[in-house]
Amino acid sequence: MPLLDREEYIEQAYFFRTFHERLNEDLPSQEILTSIREEILATTKLPLALDVLRGELMLKGKLCEGMALLSHYFAPFQAFVMQQAEQDRTKFDQRVAFQILEREAKYRSETASPAGLFVYQFECIARNRLGYHDGMTAIADDPMFDADWRDWIRKARQQLGTVEFADLIYYRSEFFVEERRKTSGPDYEPSAPILFGRQEGRIARANRGKDPLYLFAALQRHLGFPTVPRSKGSGEFKLHPLLELRITRLEKRLQLLESESQGKLDLSEFYVKPPEFTDEETQGDE
Repeated sequence: MPLLDREEYIEQAYFFRTFHERLNEDLPSQEILTSIREEILATTKLPLALDVLRGELMLKGKLCEGMALLSHYFAPFQAFVMQQAEQDRTKFDQRVAFQILEREAKYRSETASPAGLFVYQFECIARNRLGYHDGMTAIADDPMFDADWRDWIRKARQQLGTVEFADLIYYRSEFFVEERRKTSGPDYEPSAPILFGRQEGRIARANRGKDPLYLFAALQRHLGFPTVPRSKGSGEFKLHPLLELRITRLEKRLQLLESESQGKLDLSEFYVKPPEFTDEETQGDE
C-alpha cells in the first residue's frame, strides 16, 4: 500500500470525527455513511471507499470487514483498531476507536514522522490492551515505515516484556551514538540503522526504569507527538432523574414489605399531624 495524498488523510480525519459525533446522536451507521459520503470531496477516493464500507456493513454488520478489503486505501493499523472495537466480547469502545483513527489521520495530514506515528500507535495498543502481537504486526505493515523500520518493529514485538520500551528507543537513537562516541571514540559506528533522533533518545534515556506512560507524555510535550484518546470513566455516568425517582420509590416499598413481614411495620410516620393553633388565632376565632 503506498502513502496517500494529503487531502485523503484530511478527508479521512473528517470522516472519523463526523462518524463519531453522529454516533453519539444515536443515528444508524448506514445513514451516517450515506450522509458523510455527500460531504466528502469528490476528488478523493474516500467516497468510493465509503460505498464499499456501507455494502459490507449491510452484509456482515461490521465496518472492519470493508476496511480490510480496502487494504490499498486504509492502513492495516486502521483496520486492526476497528476490528478490535467491533468484536462481540470487547471492552474497547467504538467511539474511542473513531477518535484514535481521527487523530492518526490528522497527524498523517500534517508533519508526520515515522517515530511519532510508531509511538502513537504503540501507545494506543498499550492503553487499550488491544494485543501486542497482532497490533505490532499491523503497525509494521504501515506504508510509513521502510524496511529498516519494519525489521525493528518485528524484533521489538518479540522483545516486549524482556526489554524496557525506553531502551528499545534509546539504543536506536542518535543520542545513543553520540554518547557511545564519547567513550569509544569518534570512529564508532552503530551496528544497526538509527531510527530515532537525538531528542527522542534523550527523552527515552531520562525515562529508563519508569512507567512507559511518562515516556509517552514527555514525547508529546517536547516533540508534539499526538496524544492518545482515553475512554471516559464510569464515574461520569449519570442516572436519568425519572429513573432515579422510580428506584427511590421501589426502595421505599421494599422497606415497607420487609417491615411488614418482620412485624415491625410502623405507620405512625405516615400519620398527618393535627394543626397547632396559637392563643392569638383561637381568640381571633371567638
